[in-house]
Amino acid sequence: MTEDEKVAEYAARVARISDSICRVFVGKRSSVDLLLTGVIAGLHVLIEDVPGVGKTTLAKSLSASLGLDFARIQFTPDLLPGDIIGMTIWKPDSQEFVFKTGAIMHQFILADEINRASPRTQSSLLEAMQEQAVTVDGHTYRLPEPFVVIATQNPSTFMGAFQLPEGELDRFGIALSLGYPDHEGEEEILRRFQTEASAPDIRPQISPSELGEIQSLVRTVRISDAVRTFMIEVVRKTRETPLIQLGASPRAAVQLQRASQGHAFMSGRHFVMPEDVVTLAPSVLSHRVILSSEARIGSSSGAEIIEQLVKECQIPVGI
Repeated sequence: MTEDEKVAEYAARVARISDSICRVFVGKRSSVDLLLTGVIAGLHVLIEDVPGVGKTTLAKSLSASLGLDFARIQFTPDLLPGDIIGMTIWKPDSQEFVFKTGAIMHQFILADEINRASPRTQSSLLEAMQEQAVTVDGHTYRLPEPFVVIATQNPSTFMGAFQLPEGELDRFGIALSLGYPDHEGEEEILRRFQTEASAPDIRPQISPSELGEIQSLVRTVRISDAVRTFMIEVVRKTRETPLIQLGASPRAAVQLQRASQGHAFMSGRHFVMPEDVVTLAPSVLSHRVILSSEARIGSSSGAEIIEQLVKECQIPVGI
């Protein structure tokens, strides 16, 4: 089987996952596909929106479709880092300290309403999201594979919400917003929950080992020098425009590359096109830049600015 044939086969499996989620989650298909793009690219995803639009339903449906070991962590102001990463406790019967694992020791983590916890607690995820490990009392413990973090976040203007630190935002490869459903979607929600107490169950569409294979295959998707130069130009534009106070980091460039590979894979291709970069750039870069006062006064959003910067770049042709 050639690489192109293998990509086409696995892309069809990912499409079945998307179909499975859409049978439960009522919303935009593009949001589901964007979330899947992040997961198959090995990126963590942040879902930002108001309560009640299906953020948690979407994340739980994804976990069920992937057949991953699932844990939901409800972030609250009294949540402590030890609750997440674990802690060393004294065991009287054996007269020794033992490590008690935290909620992070699962393949799929739903960090629900992540910005309701204090910045100290939020920071407990930094090593896990970057190194896929946690360190407690000088000992490092590896996390299971594959490892996925999907976080939901309420608007920062909501009561009891903390601002996510820039270092943590930079570890989320993709950020997306669901928005309100259209009239037909909301009608379907009401019709469904007239007789059903909860969303229907989802059967796994792939195994955890198959997800690992897909993530490895995504990393082999080809990127030409011209497309890579285009990515770098887009990222560097965020550091040069007066509309952005803090531009995208080198980590952002790496994750833009991986997200573009994931998007090409979702399209059944084994090579990245400039259109993949154009499509993914706002979702990968907008949440990790800090806008200038000029941009905030003009009520510009990060995504709008990124879209404009992409248009200013020379898109390679003949790829």
